[in-house]
Amino acid sequence: MKFLKNFKSELTVESPGRINLIGEHTDYNMGYVLPTAIEKKIIFQFRKNDSPNKCQVYSTTFDTGFKLDLNAIEKSAIEWENYILGVLDEISKRTNKLEGFDCTIESNLPTGSGLSSSAALECGLAYGLNELFDLGLTKMEMVKLSQVAEHTYAGTQCGIMDQFASVMSKEGHMLLLDCRSLDYTPIPINLNPYKIILLNTKVSHNLATSEYNTRKNECEQGVAVLKEDYPEVNSLRDVTFEMLDCVRDRVSTTVYNRCSFIIAENNRVHEMAEALSKNDLVKVGQILYDAHEGISKLYEVSCAESDYLVEFSKSNEFVLGARQTGGGFGGCTLNIVHEDGVENFITSATKAYKENFNIVLEAFEVKPSTGTFSYTHKES
Repeated sequence: MKFLKNFKSELTVESPGRINLIGEHTDYNMGYVLPTAIEKKIIFQFRKNDSPNKCQVYSTTFDTGFKLDLNAIEKSAIEWENYILGVLDEISKRTNKLEGFDCTIESNLPTGSGLSSSAALECGLAYGLNELFDLGLTKMEMVKLSQVAEHTYAGTQCGIMDQFASVMSKEGHMLLLDCRSLDYTPIPINLNPYKIILLNTKVSHNLATSEYNTRKNECEQGVAVLKEDYPEVNSLRDVTFEMLDCVRDRVSTTVYNRCSFIIAENNRVHEMAEALSKNDLVKVGQILYDAHEGISKLYEVSCAESDYLVEFSKSNEFVLGARQTGGGFGGCTLNIVHEDGVENFITSATKAYKENFNIVLEAFEVKPSTGTFSYTHKES
């Protein structure tokens, strides 16, 4: 796109991806999660273009872009454009201050890796436009509208965790988030001498979006049956194992397993927060292994590649725990590894993974980081 050749930015926004230490698929069940932003991020450059409604968006990472009219926003056949269009549609419902702008996007966040590049894209755009046009949106409004945009334009019925973590995170902390009330508590995390190492399987199975929505529906089926006996139940967040067992003969084995996983996973979030507060790192690792067992066997959103890497990690003396992180069917495994053994672990895992799947593993360390932020560029 021609405008890129002499692009002079007025505003830079850095919007991070996220990891979720524990609490997988609990967010859309109104439960608890423990995520944080990471240093890998999407970087936006914005400028006003003095047009009332014409916009240009360009990805320097993928060398592709598109033009749009703010008065004629509609879904695109190109997937990544819908994250942009959905946010613009939601903003337009809340304010008439939005005008023409140009935007470039650069990402070092691997797509399909389970690090929520989609939320980073949505929240970074909303954050930047809020600053550029002084829209007056609060951080929470940006989080919520980005979530709705993913529902309506991208078609993924996600919970609020990804967007919340991308915007609200605090460096050196996890966020203990109640996805129903949106109350949250920053939990300090000090894993020293251990590090968080992500292994990117480099696979992103096509099942991810459709199966994600299927899991949400299966949980809702369980809630509907439970509500017949327990009117106070509005989500799996309200359910105990004893309550679930009382309706076991009225739900399918699949629905029972899905519900059972969510109840256990909610419990694990609180166990993890307590383990971090006590600096019980052995417990932290065990919770991760327990969670992966549920992710793979009960919720069935793992894959052969992730299962292999988690099992492989158990044979390495430097690893405390591991699990698949993210929505599922590929992406990354999260590993807690002693600093003295990081190189050994990465080297051995890479060799074994290549031999078994003929895929070159990508490994990197992540640290709990700050949420989305911006800075302006002064005229020179």
